[in-house]
Amino acid sequence: MNFARVIGTVWCTVKDPSLTGIRFLVIAPEDEHGRPSGETLVAADAVSARAGDRVFFVRAREAAKAFPGQSAPLDAAILGLVDGSEVDGAVSPDPTGGRS
Repeated sequence: MNFARVIGTVWCTVKDPSLTGIRFLVIAPEDEHGRPSGETLVAADAVSARAGDRVFFVRAREAAKAFPGQSAPLDAAILGLVDGSEVDGAVSPDPTGGRS
């Protein structure tokens, strides 16, 4: 799993039928300390995240498994909102409490 910050939303007027009802968000990957760590990407949202939320996400085959019963062609999926984290004994609560 990876950390990211939600920075935007994607609207699709036409998409694969297996993606009906799935929201897409633009996310900026972060390292465990909240520093930027990669290029932005689009991820399917399984948790109703909002702009500014710190989330954790998966990529590749695991992303499609976030939506059981569908064979959605996905590369990334948001699976949770981060309330805080502990790295090397230092606890770092998300200043937004998982919500902005």
